[in-house]
Amino acid sequence: MKQYDLVIVGAGPTGMAAATAAAEQGLTVAVLDEQAAPGGQIYRAISAPAPQDERILGQDYYHGRQLLTPFTQAEVDYIPAATVWEITHEREVRLSAQGKARTLRAGRILLATGAQERPVPFPGWQLPGVMSCGAAQIMLKTSGLTPPAPLILAGSGPLLLLIALQLHRAGVDIAAVLDTTPRANYLKAGRHLGGALRGWKVLVKGLGYMARLKGSSVRCLSRVSGLRAEADENGQLTQVRFTHKGKEQTLNATSLLVHQGVIPNVQLSRAIGIDHQWDEQQLCWRPSTDFWGETDIPGIFIAGDGAGIGGAMAAEQAGRLSAWQIAHQLGKQSSADRDRLAEPVRRDLASTLAIRPFLDVLYQPAKEFLTPPDDTLVCRCEEVTAGDIRRFAQSGCIGPNQTKAFSRVGMGPCQGRMCGLTVTQIIADTRQTTPAEVGYYNIRSPIKPLTLQELACLAETDQNQS
Repeated sequence: MKQYDLVIVGAGPTGMAAATAAAEQGLTVAVLDEQAAPGGQIYRAISAPAPQDERILGQDYYHGRQLLTPFTQAEVDYIPAATVWEITHEREVRLSAQGKARTLRAGRILLATGAQERPVPFPGWQLPGVMSCGAAQIMLKTSGLTPPAPLILAGSGPLLLLIALQLHRAGVDIAAVLDTTPRANYLKAGRHLGGALRGWKVLVKGLGYMARLKGSSVRCLSRVSGLRAEADENGQLTQVRFTHKGKEQTLNATSLLVHQGVIPNVQLSRAIGIDHQWDEQQLCWRPSTDFWGETDIPGIFIAGDGAGIGGAMAAEQAGRLSAWQIAHQLGKQSSADRDRLAEPVRRDLASTLAIRPFLDVLYQPAKEFLTPPDDTLVCRCEEVTAGDIRRFAQSGCIGPNQTKAFSRVGMGPCQGRMCGLTVTQIIADTRQTTPAEVGYYNIRSPIKPLTLQELACLAETDQNQS
């Protein structure tokens, strides 16, 4: 069983920055990543992006090169295409790679698992031709492919605007961008305008996205509601229905990209048993951490968007802070040196995060996506509808684990990743309580598919590594 000072799970901005900083302090570091190359979601394929024209993805994407270069030069054991399926309180990390399972032992562990797109349940979201904006962005970055037209984008948040711009620059014919941000959100977000002004650079960037879209040939509609995707007799997406300014409209569509923001990826942190809190502004669960990213389980850290959504720049800063604290705990760095390095990063991080309350409240999803209509599939794996969940709650189910026993909701291939948040919110809404009171699924390892062959060779592989 191989031993490291630090094992990092994830090679996005947090993981790359943390690994580089830790290696500079003399720590032995392993980085485990599910992808075939470093970059995470935001900088996916940064080592070899498919689009030749750098204007398509924009300069923010290519900032990832500033993280990639020092990461590839650092003394780090990088293990790509590795699936982490269990982490113990004793800081043993079990993973599968190249068809074999093995265990790494760590002095400290940093989860840099990042974010996932918030589930967007609405009538028709399961149809072929409907996908998340993030999925379309992956296609563009890795292969240069784009969804077939006519194409519609619908949802809320800065990423919706960014992807619309990227696709437009790539020459995609976009029929419409449908903004579902509720009007009331603008008034609520106004209370956080001071923070938005402190984060004026991000604000200006977002306004620039909006201006460029409106200055293009793309049709942009705001305050859209009642989104519904409809199919032909073959089950293929053909139309998108919605309400705009009180009138129902229909647009032909072969592709519909949807987005309602991102949420922390907490599947692994929950399986470990780390404490989580409900975030009322971001409307999601987030693990409890201290300033350095350490959780309530000593020696296990979480940094970046996996600890709460802050964006790519905040994620890399948080990764460095965690790495320096870990180096200090392991006797590689004095507290004075740690604090000297952390001080400017702490200032930058505070400035970067100043705008978050404004953005979090402004782009809270409309109620129709948080608690969708009865006929909407919530668990696509097991074909459980929102109406089913409401009936279970009315019958006495007080939490997601009881609804799982009634209906198998959350027991499909995604293991609740795409339905857990919605199930919690529907139960809370039906029982007139809070998501914090309702809770979340009990997540158990292995959190990812594991073959019997991989499991059978675990002991032998660990013995050979010792």
